Amino acid sequence: MILVFGATGNVGGAVARELAAAGAKVRAVVRDPQRAGVPAGVEVVAGDLGDADTLRPALAGADAAFLLSGYGGIDGLVPEMPAAGIQRVVLLSSSAAPTGDLSNAVARYHILSERAVRDTDLGWTFLQPNSFMTNTFQWIPQLREGDVVRAPFAEVAVAIIDPADVAAVAGRALLSPGLEGRSLRVSGPEALRPADRARILGAALGRDLRFEAVPNDVARKEMSDSMPAEYVDAFFSFFMDGTVDETTVQPTVREVLGREPRSFAEWVAEHRDRFR
Repeated sequence: MILVFGATGNVGGAVARELAAAGAKVRAVVRDPQRAGVPAGVEVVAGDLGDADTLRPALAGADAAFLLSGYGGIDGLVPEMPAAGIQRVVLLSSSAAPTGDLSNAVARYHILSERAVRDTDLGWTFLQPNSFMTNTFQWIPQLREGDVVRAPFAEVAVAIIDPADVAAVAGRALLSPGLEGRSLRVSGPEALRPADRARILGAALGRDLRFEAVPNDVARKEMSDSMPAEYVDAFFSFFMDGTVDETTVQPTVREVLGREPRSFAEWVAEHRDRFR
């Protein structure tokens, strides 16, 4: 039995589908079982990722787990997992974790989650992916208003990745030996600037999209309206100070799965209707 925390998320949901398709027994932990949307045959249980007491019953009978970093309930439960019978875990961490920078608010919670797992006898694999292609869904409100797409960090090229590829690597690590004790940086196949993404998306939609860079001062103000200041500082550190490298294309998907990661154009083709 493989336990999947956050099974309604972009990666967690794809992990549940990946494992179910492989014939594994899967137990999905979600906040609202009525809205889980998991494949047939997947057991669904309710749990709050911030509250270990609500998650503890889900451990019974499981021998492996897919974990998310940055959730106090999961971190608090990790020390109990070996005694509960869990032997192997895959932790979805971040490209920021290898920096080791505890002063960075975003890097910190990923680093601390990795430490919580390392401090156990669990067999572990850490996935440290680049930014997700699904972040492009943030552009949908702009597309409803017209053909102009605005985004910050316009000069930063990022090898964004399809969450389904991250999930496929997670599935391989959960179902097969050989990836224990490894921290895997995961990226897509090409580094794209926001303007590149707008061009590719426009071509798929048959629209002449125009990209406009959001100046740094404006971006900082807009981001501050939706997240704590320390998180805004963290993202400016990553992308303006270059403390995280998401430009370099990593070979991980090819090495683990024997195929190339999906391109942004392929991802857009699959999700085109979401943008219409």
